[in-house]
Amino acid sequence: MHAASDTRSLEQHKELGAGRSAPAEIARLYHRAFREFGAQSLWSRRPSEVPTIAQALVIAESLRREGDMNSRTLAVEIERACRAAL
Repeated sequence: MHAASDTRSLEQHKELGAGRSAPAEIARLYHRAFREFGAQSLWSRRPSEVPTIAQALVIAESLRREGDMNSRTLAVEIERACRAAL
């Protein structure tokens, strides 16, 4: 898709992903984030059963801001998958 040359900001991606159900791969990464880093990085968030792409990007932001190198690696995976889906 346009992931390699995508110059849209994270905020623009969140707008594009609002209301759009996350594809299975993104949903899997989203739920993994809560399983592995919920108490550490996502303590102020509640997981959605069926996340949107925008929700996945918000979680990726929290993983980057609140987490360690492991959570940041997952954040990159989530962001890449979301960019590819948009």
